[in-house]
Amino acid sequence: MTTSLAGTLIVMPALNEEASVAAVVREVHAKLPGVAVLVVNDGSTDNTTVEARSAGAIVAELPYNLGVGGAMRAGFKYALAHGYRNVVQVDSDGQHDPSGVVRLVEELQTSDLVLGARFAGEGDYEVRGPRKWAMVVLSGVLSRVARTRLTDTTSGFRATGPRAVRLFAEHYPAEYLGDTIESLVIAARSGCVIRQVPVAMRPRAGGTPSHNPLKAAKYLARAGLALVFALIRPPVALHNGDEVVTA
Repeated sequence: MTTSLAGTLIVMPALNEEASVAAVVREVHAKLPGVAVLVVNDGSTDNTTVEARSAGAIVAELPYNLGVGGAMRAGFKYALAHGYRNVVQVDSDGQHDPSGVVRLVEELQTSDLVLGARFAGEGDYEVRGPRKWAMVVLSGVLSRVARTRLTDTTSGFRATGPRAVRLFAEHYPAEYLGDTIESLVIAARSGCVIRQVPVAMRPRAGGTPSHNPLKAAKYLARAGLALVFALIRPPVALHNGDEVVTA
């Protein structure tokens, strides 16, 4: 295992991803030898669990669908209970290249939360229309909240260090877009250092995308509401040893 990945857990939320999850787990193991992979089966009705286990993943099964936020909170709790320092979220549909995990984790040496940014100069991933407008607005506002330039605040490819793992194990939001937008607000207000590194995205290896052009306008409205709610909620205290940090 790469030294920088010691103590790192890969967490893959999965909802009906039987077509891709095994291949993604195998690719993670091939590119990141020795790293632990936890697939959180988020109430799937297909063979996601069977496929994930056949590829060598640890599987946690949720009794019903909680969404990405609920699945990731389960992953953070698992990491704390089993002594992992860092958690890296990787999509189970194959869009994230596991090779980028090393760079994300290395950035945790000086940060608490690192985003894999799709619009930071690497790859040719792009979005258009209302979804793009929402991302531009979100990035502008959240860059101010985090006190650093962020270009892809809805990225699900992210690494979390020890302080943020403890925070998110108790306070990771499960609402729609909370796992991306509100989690950044919670982290920033709790004193976490947030950074981003450029990554390239790939097409889905299987399954059904969670968004399509018909949902673009709804995404714009929901993203705005998610941001408003995140900003008006009280900050969360982060326990750093004996110190309690709030922002």
